[in-house]
Amino acid sequence: MGSLTNKRIVLGVTGGIAAYKSAELVRCLQRLGADVRVVMTPAATEFITPLTLQALSGHTVHLELLDTAAEAAMGHIQLARWADLILVAPASADFIARLTHGEGGDLLSAVCLASLGPVAIAPAMNQAMWAKASTQDNIATLGERGMHLFNPAAGYQACGDIGPGRMRDPDALAEDVCGIFATGTLAGKKLVITAGPTREAIDPVRYISNHSSGKMGYALAEAAAEAGAQTILISGPVALTAPDRVTVISVTSAAEMLDATLAQIDGADIFIACAAVADYRPVAAASQKIKKDADNLSIELTKNPDIVATVAGRAKKPFIVGFAAETENLQANAHSKLLRKGLDMVIANDISDTSIGFNSDQNQVLVVRSNGTLALPVMSKSTLASQLVSLIAAQMREQAGTGDVPC
Repeated sequence: MGSLTNKRIVLGVTGGIAAYKSAELVRCLQRLGADVRVVMTPAATEFITPLTLQALSGHTVHLELLDTAAEAAMGHIQLARWADLILVAPASADFIARLTHGEGGDLLSAVCLASLGPVAIAPAMNQAMWAKASTQDNIATLGERGMHLFNPAAGYQACGDIGPGRMRDPDALAEDVCGIFATGTLAGKKLVITAGPTREAIDPVRYISNHSSGKMGYALAEAAAEAGAQTILISGPVALTAPDRVTVISVTSAAEMLDATLAQIDGADIFIACAAVADYRPVAAASQKIKKDADNLSIELTKNPDIVATVAGRAKKPFIVGFAAETENLQANAHSKLLRKGLDMVIANDISDTSIGFNSDQNQVLVVRSNGTLALPVMSKSTLASQLVSLIAAQMREQAGTGDVPC
């Protein structure tokens, strides 16, 4: 069975008796992980109520092109941009004809016109209507334009005829939709990732921290979600927008980050320790602001908990990726960390090069594993994140005996 984890689908419902199947189709898409929003044509509401599809999808059903309230919230352009796929099921002969000619007089056709992403149609109509040359010409034209077509099934029809024209069963359609998307390399996996710095309080206004921007961790979280993983991002204080389709848990200190990690790690398949956790914290933070009276100030520090080592020490541990920010002996230090902490992979970068790493949009890393080291060139953190996610997925398959690690 395929996966639609993190995929956003607009389900368009047009007028026809097959509209009753749309209710089950919503459920089938949701069971595979999709977030579904429904758009209905006026004719569709004669066959199934918007309230039914609202109750099943969990979202308001979109009906009118010129609905002021809807345009103020999620208008047709925004709805088109939101969708990873627009699926029209059932698609009537009339709607197919209007779609072919680029008409946009109703909400559903306008959403299809405004979409820059994939559109799929599942025709449903009388067998004679399906066989008409005009319908077949329209279908061929839409196919030439790159639209996905889920051909109707043959069988007994509501009108009493027997032949092709029945909308495909919802389960089959949901699997057809999975085939449109490249299978997520982390589909069905739970991934927990830490990102950003931690702040260790000295007093109510001062703290110990570091230069981490969180950009690499946030890029990895976004890439993991795109690869189909249920992604939980535990973030220190950063000035970044939360990635789409990622659960973000905000923390401040290393102790808070450890607590959040342990609260989320059960059932996780992957743990990526990307955060630049402060190694030390004050033994005791002053309850009041320390006055600037003395020329020198001594602060006693104690070591912070080692989050990645704590996770690696669990009896049932996930696949663990650590990060090593080094200023010298990059490969040796990263390999030592891999072995010392019992990790599956370490991503090492040279922070002495100010053009990459902290606060930069670029990075260059060594991927250190037990069976060798892979050097990746300078690239954007977004591109690097996608490559790292692919490497993680490949190594997990190899360790499970279902694939090879790329070298």
